[in-house]
Amino acid sequence: MDKQNPVYTLVNECHDCYKCVRECQVKAIKIEDGHASVIPEKCIACGACVKACPAGAKRVRTDIDKVKKLLLSKKDVYVSLAPSWSGVFEMTEEKIISILKHLGFKDVSETALGAEEVSIKTAEMLNNAEKGLFISSACPVIVDFIRHYHPEFTKNIVPIGSPAMTHAKMLREKFGQDIHVVFIGPCIGKKNEADHSDLIDVALTFEELKLWINKEISDISKISVDKKNNFVPHSAHEGSLYPIDGGMNETIKRIGIKEHIQLIDICGLANFEKALTNLKPEKLEKVIFVEGLSCEGGCVTGPCIATEKAGLTVISDVISNVKHRLVIPKKPSVVVDTDYTSMKIKHKTYPIEDILQALKRIGKHTIDDELNCGGCGYPTCRDMAVALLNGDAETSMCVSYMRKIAVRKAATLFRCMPAAVVMVDNNMNILEANDSFMKMFTGDMYEIFKARPDGMTGAAIDRIVDFADIFKTILQTGKELHKERYPVKNRLYDISAFTIEENEIVGAIITDVTQTETNREKISQKAHEVISKNISIVQEIACLLGEHMVETETLLSSIANDFDDKDEESEDEVVH
Repeated sequence: MDKQNPVYTLVNECHDCYKCVRECQVKAIKIEDGHASVIPEKCIACGACVKACPAGAKRVRTDIDKVKKLLLSKKDVYVSLAPSWSGVFEMTEEKIISILKHLGFKDVSETALGAEEVSIKTAEMLNNAEKGLFISSACPVIVDFIRHYHPEFTKNIVPIGSPAMTHAKMLREKFGQDIHVVFIGPCIGKKNEADHSDLIDVALTFEELKLWINKEISDISKISVDKKNNFVPHSAHEGSLYPIDGGMNETIKRIGIKEHIQLIDICGLANFEKALTNLKPEKLEKVIFVEGLSCEGGCVTGPCIATEKAGLTVISDVISNVKHRLVIPKKPSVVVDTDYTSMKIKHKTYPIEDILQALKRIGKHTIDDELNCGGCGYPTCRDMAVALLNGDAETSMCVSYMRKIAVRKAATLFRCMPAAVVMVDNNMNILEANDSFMKMFTGDMYEIFKARPDGMTGAAIDRIVDFADIFKTILQTGKELHKERYPVKNRLYDISAFTIEENEIVGAIITDVTQTETNREKISQKAHEVISKNISIVQEIACLLGEHMVETETLLSSIANDFDDKDEESEDEVVH
């Protein structure tokens, strides 16, 4: 069935923190170009990554449009409402039903009705057994976890459908096989269950329902409430305890079981896996029933519970909504017979040589290099190596490896810088100094410091340089300081001092500009000499040009006057 996985990633919002890898019990996450994406065939839709993602990049598939299409059909659409609704929505039974009917649903029923039938059938199976392990089928995430990752326990899952599946069958038997059933609750795993079911058409989360209500109804207070609105075909009783840790076992106890039967409730995938480790069901001499829930604390802490209320308050509200009945039937009225088959995820195995080679890619050359810090999201370095071989991880995920690379690069730059570089702590002791600094300021002691493994580390800065007060100033003020052509004895330095850690560590980059300044003065002096000489020459040229200009002007004036006199004489002759 070609459907989008219930959980997916908004790649542009993912900021390579690897928290989803760390929280995913089955490591159904692939890192590519620093971004995490869900591996659909490995995902069991537990929602741990959705809850853990600090950037909100992990999203839950929205199925509201699918439900709207169902509502536009000619068939009636019924809601199977999870019992945890009473701890999430601050409204009465009549109010929530009125709102759901306003959205277009035919009627609303409680999933807890199906839970009650499941408990009755489970109690019957347990009472008829002499020994063995039985695991609840109520949580779809637990069921998929077993089928995919611990298939050896698949035969121990009780062969009956979940409460939601049982309830859907109940509704179809009551209102017709051609109706549509939409489950609404806090669970993402129910989307997987609905995707592979002929009984449930669509599964919505409480978050989706709230989003839909806010979009369609501007003011829910204006929705008229019909006091005759009640859950159909009738209200649930002890089944409403199911979303609480141990709730299913409590309902089984109320039905009645034999003394030799042990009821155990386990919440959380990690806890569930630990409980199964090294367990041999065929060696059990008693009947053990395990109510397994993937969410720690039960369904009331589901990934899409959609409430800011305190967990204790939610649990209290759910318990307060439970109705009790004096007589519980010994036989179920509806059963969904289900044959759970294993669907083991195949993990590729690699020879030790390949794993060791992968470890070298993240700087793990010996067993001592394998820190197993878990920073990458995998429990051990070898698990990380296998993920690298699978193509699910990148070398940049290894924090210690990236730190080594960063330190190595920084050390190379530090060591090779032509300028003198030094770092000083708040006790005025040198933390680090490069070779240029040692050459510049240690004089005859250079070879001694260079031969030391720690170089100048620990040396008092005021015994090395004559400008230690600069470091004191930076430590006190936290401000940067720049000194150009700073004179120290017969030398000139350009000094840039700065804070590395406020009031703790300062650094400085120092350049000896003595020779540069000397050359500059010589050039300046030569330039002044040349300029002075040129000025003298120019002045002489100006004087000579000035004398010649005067003589020329006199000569031209004389010639011009002569021409004027001749012109006057010619005019007189013409007149006479």
